[in-house]
This record gives sequence, C-alpha cells and structure tokens, in this order.
Amino acid sequence: DSIPGISCQPATGAMYCFPSIKMPPGAIKASNERGFSPDTLYALDLLQTTGICVVPASGFGQEEGRFGFRTTFLSPESKYVVDSIREHYEAFCSKYSN
Repeated sequence: DSIPGISCQPATGAMYCFPSIKMPPGAIKASNERGFSPDTLYALDLLQTTGICVVPASGFGQEEGRFGFRTTFLSPESKYVVDSIREHYEAFCSKYSN
C-alpha cells in the first residue's frame, strides 16, 4: 500500500500477492483498442520497461472494473522490485493519463 494507486493485502502464509491497480483512463482505452485487458497492458508494459514479470489478474476471474496482477515476493531484492514498480506505475499513469 506504499504506492499511491496500488493497493494490496499483506501476504500471510503465502508467497503470492494480488495488488489492485487504479487504471488510468487512457490505459483502458488503449487496451480495448488492442483487444486485451487493461491489466494485460500494464503487465506487458512493466515487463518491457523493467524486466519484471507479473501475471495479469484478469486471468483469475476478477470482479468487473478490478485490475491488478499476481506476483511473488521471495527474493532479498523485494525492496528494489517495489521501488521499480512504483517508478513504472508513475510513468505508466503519466503515459496513459488521457
């Protein structure tokens, strides 16, 4: 929950986290034009930009209007990964603000 626009329940007893993402309007429009979900657009952009691989939450039967991804945090580099996701999310929101 330290990244504005991304919320996540603490992972307790599991290695998976399912953060929820507030998706900018331009990302929803761009993903619809490409024929896939907004969280798929986010996951692909995150991978291309940072090399961080996550799984779009849309593949897990999300509620209408909920966007996010599944990831694991097992490595000692978790703080670096969270910081990278924060920087990427800020740039992603700026890129797709309209």
